[in-house]
Amino acid sequence: MEIGSVDLSADCPSTIVIQTDWNPEAEHGHLYELLKDDYTIDANTKAVSGPLMSDGEYTGVNVEIRAGGPAIGFQTVSAQMYQDDAITLGYVSTDEAIQLSGTTPTKAVFAPLDISPTMVMWDPATYPDVKTVDDVKSALSANGGVWRYFDGSAYIEYLKSAGLADASILDGSYDGTPSNFVAAGGKDMQQGFASAEPYVYQNEVSAWGKPVDFALIHDAGWQTYQSSMSVKADKFDELSPCLTKLVPVLQKAGVAYYEDPSAANALILELVDQYATGWTYTQGVADYSVKTQVDLGLVGNGTDSTYGNFDESRFDDFFTKASKVYTDLGTPPAAGYTPADLYTNEFIDTSISF
Repeated sequence: MEIGSVDLSADCPSTIVIQTDWNPEAEHGHLYELLKDDYTIDANTKAVSGPLMSDGEYTGVNVEIRAGGPAIGFQTVSAQMYQDDAITLGYVSTDEAIQLSGTTPTKAVFAPLDISPTMVMWDPATYPDVKTVDDVKSALSANGGVWRYFDGSAYIEYLKSAGLADASILDGSYDGTPSNFVAAGGKDMQQGFASAEPYVYQNEVSAWGKPVDFALIHDAGWQTYQSSMSVKADKFDELSPCLTKLVPVLQKAGVAYYEDPSAANALILELVDQYATGWTYTQGVADYSVKTQVDLGLVGNGTDSTYGNFDESRFDDFFTKASKVYTDLGTPPAAGYTPADLYTNEFIDTSISF
């Protein structure tokens, strides 16, 4: 195949392996945009691979995109990257990067999501006066409900330290299924993704079948960069020549995906079906996700005119908050670490934007 205007073959691995943090979904669409329609699916390893394309042209290397979550035993992407040297880039959220900087250090080079989709959702009929995370604690306390979340979620520790939640309203038993939320009949609140669950619960959970309201955790001050594309810290220098050329390709793929997500979403749905992890994903939720990501600003240019970069002041502020939370939990960031150890904008093409 003839190599186009971007040639990665001299500077990058012959196959760029990318480890995601969950089953294929529209939040990962920017990655599947790299493959378009020439790919091979391995249902056993839960991976898809093929020629890495940019603007419809071959870049001289292949890309392999691996599923996370159940496909890697629900362990962190950071841990998986240190177990498998073949992985070039992985999805590592900023809070994970800070917490694990002393054991599995990573450095972020591209932010596909500007705002984390993580949210708390509730029944508007039960809680008509709840509008933000600030309203949740008193409302649940008065009604005897709980906020169900994934055990180990760092933002919960932040909310406790900020006085926005306490043990009396928290339940770390959330397993990703709707059964307990439905059984509570609107009394409880629950963690989720703003770009998925509101559609799923109204349209696909027949036992619920009505709207939910939600508030983004981001708006309560825990402003992590979700699923940042990161490399192992000790591979940063070695991979820098590759990243100089690759990161703008990743930026372009994201812009192209949100302009027309149809091909990548078709691949995502095919992968979910082939991987058969027990997780379901429909065209309806994929379409809702893309629209919601754009409408809520979960994806976009952020505070400037560039897609995929990190905001320095926001990162500094988050580093301070998260460092305190993790120090209190007994997993402080690596000694002497600063935000500059955790991310860089040096490979970002500032001209690429939505």
